[in-house]
Amino acid sequence: MADLLPLFPLPNVVLFPNVFLPLHIFEPRYREMTADAAASDRMIGMVLLRPGWERDYEGRPPIYPIGCSGVMTHVERLPDGRYNIVLRGLERFRILEEDHARSYRRAVVEPLHEGALSRDDRDVVRSHRTKLETMLAPAIIGGDAKIPSAMSDEDLVNALAQYLDLEPLEKQALLEQPCLRSRAASLVELLEMKIMIARTPGVSTVTH
Repeated sequence: MADLLPLFPLPNVVLFPNVFLPLHIFEPRYREMTADAAASDRMIGMVLLRPGWERDYEGRPPIYPIGCSGVMTHVERLPDGRYNIVLRGLERFRILEEDHARSYRRAVVEPLHEGALSRDDRDVVRSHRTKLETMLAPAIIGGDAKIPSAMSDEDLVNALAQYLDLEPLEKQALLEQPCLRSRAASLVELLEMKIMIARTPGVSTVTH
């Protein structure tokens, strides 16, 4: 990871390790970021904007300190200077300090390694995977989507965390979980709550 990681803050996107994310880059400062990244190590750090970002979007509104780095696996520069890119998530990081020398944000970051799972951890994660597959089966039976059996537990949990229709703050909370075991458990709890609420007339939730 570069000493200064370019940051791409968005209000509704959270990237997870080893998950792909297509992005359309149109703002001038992020066109510059993309060009600079493409000319160096192709790395960009995705971070989530904190609530209230609208007041200072053109500046440097507050962001959550934990994000996920990604490498650009596809870069297409359009004739008008915009870009279509695809990021593949690499690893979580914590922002230590920001650099303001360029039009876009950069930061010194600390990689957050999740480490290897113990046998007990793997057994628990596999149990959570079974629960996730059972809960999601009604939504995917008869449709085009299905959960590939060959997908690893880690890739499945991270892909569901990113691709399911969850609130950005819910995804951020999942990203901030310190390990795959706790992320899988939190995802199961979140989906169980949503299923319970969907089955209970007149009940709603408010995300703070």
